[in-house]
Amino acid sequence: MVPVNSISNYGNVFSYMGQNLSRDLNEADVFIVGIPYDMATTGRAGTRGGPMAIRQASAHIRWEENRWPWDFCAFEKMRVADYGDLEPFTGNQQSLLDEVEEHVGALVDAGKTVLGFGGDHFVTLPLMRAHAKKHGKMAMIHFDAHTDTYSEPGSEFNHGSMFHFAPLEGLIDPAKSVQIGIRTEYTVKDHPFTVIDAADANDRSAASIVEQIKSIVGDTPTYLTFDIDCLDPAYAPGTGTPVPGGLTSDKALKIIRGLVGVNLVGMDVVEVSPPYDHADITALAGATLALEMLYVLAAGK
Repeated sequence: MVPVNSISNYGNVFSYMGQNLSRDLNEADVFIVGIPYDMATTGRAGTRGGPMAIRQASAHIRWEENRWPWDFCAFEKMRVADYGDLEPFTGNQQSLLDEVEEHVGALVDAGKTVLGFGGDHFVTLPLMRAHAKKHGKMAMIHFDAHTDTYSEPGSEFNHGSMFHFAPLEGLIDPAKSVQIGIRTEYTVKDHPFTVIDAADANDRSAASIVEQIKSIVGDTPTYLTFDIDCLDPAYAPGTGTPVPGGLTSDKALKIIRGLVGVNLVGMDVVEVSPPYDHADITALAGATLALEMLYVLAAGK
């Protein structure tokens, strides 16, 4: 593993945080897996470029020996490798499911933790399927502007339908799942998940939100998924379906940071769309959120 502080922030930027590119299961405890897929997008396409944009943006935060405000280096407490990108065949939706089942399934079976980089949010569904085969029904912590519970005809491959199908397939337990940052229409009366909407989240402290999240998920194996459009477009313009009124990057980072102690078994950051980004703002937000997730894992070691 290359020491973090020996890496330039503008040269040889091939992997996330400069970690080794490897598919050797013996080399790491945590694997970054890119899924450059956006065929389930309903709005602006372009998230297939998300994984590489996040990797490139990570160059700007990897010079710190210890990530502020942590008092240790995550990469000294656990081994992290970049698995590279999966390669679903263009035009073949099923190939995405097959790729995730083969590669991520093998990683999870081997006891590795996977941090996925999307791609559009549909990639979370096969990621959850791969994790549920080992961990059973999971809790979910979901950051998003949208509930992604839509069930219109033909929504089998749709980045707004995953959390309609996930409970039906027994992948997640709605009673132990929470969605943060929602600010688009949903049927409140019949909605299966606890929602901390964006207006509520923006008015509350991060600490109170963390306390509520932990009370919901308990010690259940938990999947954490972060759609970058949870953030206000001022902080994340580069996404397919931006919605004003979202969380600040500061609020989101504080909430993620507070999740130490949650039984996180899988994670992802999705919906970074480089064609609509400005000055890498969105990619940098994604890279930073991902790093915070790694620190949360490391803090539990």
